[in-house]
Amino acid sequence: MRRAPSLLISAGAAAALMLLLGGCGGGNHGGGFTAAPVQPTAPTPDPAPQPEPAPAASFQLGGAVDHPARLDVAALSARPAVPQSVAYSSGSGAQTRSYVGVDLWSLLVDAGLQADPARKNDLLSRYVLATGADGYKVVFALGELNPDFGRKGSTVAYADTASGTAVPLSAADGPFRVTAPGDVKGGRYVSNLVRLDVAASAATAVGSGGGISSGFAVSGAVVGAPVQFDLAALQKLAPTTQVVGTDTYVGVSLWTLLNNTLGLSVPPGSKNASLAMYAVATGSDGYRATVSLGEIDPGFGNKPALVAYELNGAPLGARGVARLVVPGDLKASRSVSNLVAIEVFAAPSAP
Repeated sequence: MRRAPSLLISAGAAAALMLLLGGCGGGNHGGGFTAAPVQPTAPTPDPAPQPEPAPAASFQLGGAVDHPARLDVAALSARPAVPQSVAYSSGSGAQTRSYVGVDLWSLLVDAGLQADPARKNDLLSRYVLATGADGYKVVFALGELNPDFGRKGSTVAYADTASGTAVPLSAADGPFRVTAPGDVKGGRYVSNLVRLDVAASAATAVGSGGGISSGFAVSGAVVGAPVQFDLAALQKLAPTTQVVGTDTYVGVSLWTLLNNTLGLSVPPGSKNASLAMYAVATGSDGYRATVSLGEIDPGFGNKPALVAYELNGAPLGARGVARLVVPGDLKASRSVSNLVAIEVFAAPSAP
């Protein structure tokens, strides 16, 4: 016996058939029915794109270094941690802080400090400019930071330990802050650090071929520059005395000479603008050394650098009419004999 063929219809055909049947039978009586309309399925929307994670906070280390880098907390945490407690005064009163950070000098050295091999101790004529997120700038002479000379001990702090536990710096200070331990006021603490840039000084003075100098010129960012000084002119100024080891020097305070006697030409419109300035001393042989103005300002670094004209009760002799003396340095290489020039500069902003 032959089977009846099976009837196969698609789902779409079935729906159409139901609609056709629903139209038969004369309304709602006599066995007719009405089919529910078929609702189209709404497409599933694509998932909303996820925001990119915020980049880790960091600062740029660059300028005259072989290995410029952008450094974040992870990079700093991989270096030896330096705990540091500091005290200074501010506009709101006495401040004390306890930080964890990295040694600034070591950070610069590991970046590969560049120097002119033809110039003796060329690093002592260079500086690093620290810049905050608001454009605030501070100069540190490399000789000030170098543990063989100024031994400043500045760090780049990334954690606060005042509570006994290391926590990130506050929004007002961090995530990175350059410290200036030993300073009287806190103006050289650069909060919200965004850049560290190493630079050669802008000095242009050249030596006179060596020999005993008879005077020196002060030029650059001072009022009435250039101004010449010989022994008689120096002796008319208020003298000061500094004992360095077994030697006693008499001369003129470098800060007093630049800021009070002559007057600094400070860039307008910048907070603590003199802290972004520096002075370069040049000897008759072309030897140079840099001090930052913040380093010698009595309100900040308070280092009593001296333009000396007398040693142990006698003229300087072979050291010339004047010698820059930087008391407190471990080595005396920032002391410049046979002084022929002092040039004062405001450090330009990093490019």
